[in-house]
Amino acid sequence: MRSLLLAGGRSSRMGEDKALVKVDGEAMIARVTRALAEAGREPIRIAVARPEDIDRYGTVIDEEIQVEWVLDGNIHAGPIDALVEVLEDPQCKDLKTIQLAPVDVPWISAGLFWSLEEGLGELDALIMPHDGERSHPLLALIRPQRILNMIGSSDRRPLHVQFSEGQHSVLVEDPQVLRNVNRPEDLERDLP
Repeated sequence: MRSLLLAGGRSSRMGEDKALVKVDGEAMIARVTRALAEAGREPIRIAVARPEDIDRYGTVIDEEIQVEWVLDGNIHAGPIDALVEVLEDPQCKDLKTIQLAPVDVPWISAGLFWSLEEGLGELDALIMPHDGERSHPLLALIRPQRILNMIGSSDRRPLHVQFSEGQHSVLVEDPQVLRNVNRPEDLERDLP
C-alpha cells in the first residue's frame, strides 16, 4: 500500500522548517516516514515545495525506506491542491487505497495506520482518525478515485469538511498520538 506524506508547507508558525525539527533526537519527517514504513505503507511519496527540500529531507530519512519525491506544482497552495495533484497522477489512479500523513505528527505510530486499514468499510471513501474533539483528515486512509470525485482544488472549504460529506468512517484515537506540531510551544506540552 502506498502513502502520501505532505511536506510542502511554509512552517511559518514554527519559525523553522517543521520537517527537520527534532523530537527525541530525530527529525519529524524521519519519524513519520519510519512509522509509515513499519506499517507497510511503502513506497512513500513525499510532496515537497522545492527541489532543495529533497536533498535536505533525504539526508535524515533512513535510506532503506522506499521514497518517491514529488514537487508541488503550485508551491505552498495547501494540502488540498497537493492531494488532488498527486491523486491525478497516473501511478495513483488504480490504487485501492492511499495512506495520508502530514510531516508534523511526530508521535504517530504504525499501529494507527493498521487500525485505519482494519476500520475502512467497503462503502467508505475514507476513514480518518478523531481525537474526541476534532478529526484529522491529513491522517486519513483514502480511496483515491472516490476522493477525487468528492473534492477539488477549486473548493476552498477545509478538507475535514469535504471529507465528512462523503461516505466515511471515523477511528477514535488517543489525542497524544494525533497531536501535531505547529509552534515551538507544541513541543513543550506533556508528551505521550
